[in-house]
Amino acid sequence: MFGRVIRKLDHWIGRASLSLMLVSGIMVLLMAWGETYGVVKRYAFHAPDPFAYELSTMFLLFSGVLAVAGVEWLDRHVRNDIVASRFPPRLKVIVLNTIFPLLALIFCALLTWKSLGNALYALEIGQVSQSPWALPLAPIKFVIPLGYTLLCLVLIGKFVKGVARLRGGKEPDQPEQS
Repeated sequence: MFGRVIRKLDHWIGRASLSLMLVSGIMVLLMAWGETYGVVKRYAFHAPDPFAYELSTMFLLFSGVLAVAGVEWLDRHVRNDIVASRFPPRLKVIVLNTIFPLLALIFCALLTWKSLGNALYALEIGQVSQSPWALPLAPIKFVIPLGYTLLCLVLIGKFVKGVARLRGGKEPDQPEQS
């Protein structure tokens, strides 16, 4: 029963992560179009557009924060195995599947907590951007804790799966048998 609930939660967290990764890719495309528009307007028509730069920086933030959980869920992130490669195979499995996700979870939980405080403060004081557009920054800043909360859920899932696989005696890199 517990295993089925964990698999169902992992499925939904994975779907949310992959959906946000798709949104992130669309934002990168929009950012490229916006910057192209800004460059053409600046150099061809000699009329710079301050909104193109501001939208591009906002989309860059969104694309980075929203994609990180999906990349982690797919296990496609950059990993530095300098330390772990020197361990025996069993210890390497323990380090990569339980200790590293736990340390990453602690770091991401702190990022989530501090960024949520920053977003709440921006909402409280009505912080706006310094451009002529005067875009409210609180909704933009709330995207950061949202993305990192999802990353924390992915890391919790990785840690739980790593511990379960170690307790079950299966190596985490081996596929489950049906």
